[in-house]
Amino acid sequence: MEYIRVNDITDPLFAGLHRLMSEIFPPEEVLAFDLWKEPLQDPDIRVFVAVHEGQVVGATEYRYYVGEDIAMTDFTLIGRPGLGIGPFLASRREADLKQLAAEAGGTLKGMFAEIYDPYRAQDHEFGGVKPMDPFVRREVLAHLGYRRLNFEYVHPSWQGDGEAVSGLDLCFLPYQESRELPGTFVAKFLRTYYSVLEPKPAKWTRMVETLESTDSVELLPL
Repeated sequence: MEYIRVNDITDPLFAGLHRLMSEIFPPEEVLAFDLWKEPLQDPDIRVFVAVHEGQVVGATEYRYYVGEDIAMTDFTLIGRPGLGIGPFLASRREADLKQLAAEAGGTLKGMFAEIYDPYRAQDHEFGGVKPMDPFVRREVLAHLGYRRLNFEYVHPSWQGDGEAVSGLDLCFLPYQESRELPGTFVAKFLRTYYSVLEPKPAKWTRMVETLESTDSVELLPL
């Protein structure tokens, strides 16, 4: 299996990636094909696909925040069971992030991720691919060390319609022992991460403002 970076919507691998995203993710989580042009060209956004026998069978998108020494996993996509795609993507991503941190003179402290709550995401089929089932994914990510931030989480819809998307938890994988994060730290990350999405839902804005006035947010087991 190959781990290949995609940075152009004209790359045939991107067509395979977008088709896979559209088959597996709900519509509000998928950015339109043409709108990927600028994100793919952004050097800070890293989109890699897993290629097996010439076909895109998985993918991951993530970014490293220099200075903060943290990362965000935008998504992990597994298109077929039985190929070890999840462990392959996770190990390659972690190695790449740690190298990026070392090159920047830092040490990776942790990684954010939005993780579906299986009890609130039962209406999503995820393409019928069992490894993408929210119950399975949550258990796998719990074993990797991700913990749930203890607040009611929403995010702006990637369809750009100003709707608040729920059904997910904001989680964090600490590489240093930690049971909480400063509220201002979490709020700053969210404002940075979602700076490109407008309009912002009022519910999201209230959530972030509450975090900014919160001393700390617990990291709870998934």
